[in-house]
Amino acid sequence: MLKRTLAILATLMVIFPVVAGGKKDAPAQDVSSLEKIKAAGKIILGTSADYPPYEFHALIDGKDTIVGFDIELAKEIAKDLGVELEIKDMSFDGLLAALVSGNVDMVISGMTPTEERRQNVDFSDIYYQAVHGAVIRVADVDKYGNDPASLKDVLIGAQRGAIQVGIAKEQIKGVTGAALDNNHPQVKELGALPDLIMEVKNNKIEAVIAELPVADAYVKRNPDLTLALYSFSDNEGGSAVAVKKNSPELVEAINATIARLVAEDKINQYVGEASLLADSQ
Repeated sequence: MLKRTLAILATLMVIFPVVAGGKKDAPAQDVSSLEKIKAAGKIILGTSADYPPYEFHALIDGKDTIVGFDIELAKEIAKDLGVELEIKDMSFDGLLAALVSGNVDMVISGMTPTEERRQNVDFSDIYYQAVHGAVIRVADVDKYGNDPASLKDVLIGAQRGAIQVGIAKEQIKGVTGAALDNNHPQVKELGALPDLIMEVKNNKIEAVIAELPVADAYVKRNPDLTLALYSFSDNEGGSAVAVKKNSPELVEAINATIARLVAEDKINQYVGEASLLADSQ
């Protein structure tokens, strides 16, 4: 009888090896992005803090702090999820790579949900809609201040990886990204907006295309710069929160926060407060 019992057990172990190995050999269950965030007790935000009033560095109580209305949105998302907020500041053109690789859980950085970006990440609902302007030198108002076509044959700048690169190429007639000469493309792309502002100030480029609240913040800090009278529309649909692909639960939670803030008119409040703070720095 004992031999028969042992033989049956041996057969069962061959047919059902997972029983012998216990749960360790069972297929792992997928854990959603939202579950991972809640288990970790924190959500990691990726942003490029050179874009006031969206996100920027400010001296708060003697300490360098990343602030802005995007940051206020991130704080509210973290609060609604019941987790802490951790902020990682990096170059704008590296944000989506950090998201895809799992180094950050979400990206909030004035990012437009273009179709190209949607191929690699998911986006929330739009939380802010902005128009875009051109930062030029005060001395060049007569030359570049009244007609966007005046920029079509000169070197202008936009932040690398940002929607303004496309706006510059598509909405300024004649700006195609082709070379003016072998060394200078018509749209000069740099990773940091302050570097582009310095390019204008130093007469290396003629204008920078940026969202109006951002452009206005830099103009107020630099009396030798001003805004052109024209503006450009955002055909892609405003700013949204980016998360890792196939994260429906996280998107739904973020959308709930956005809907609440919009209903309470908090987004506009955050924009105003961030603009005033940027002006004071």
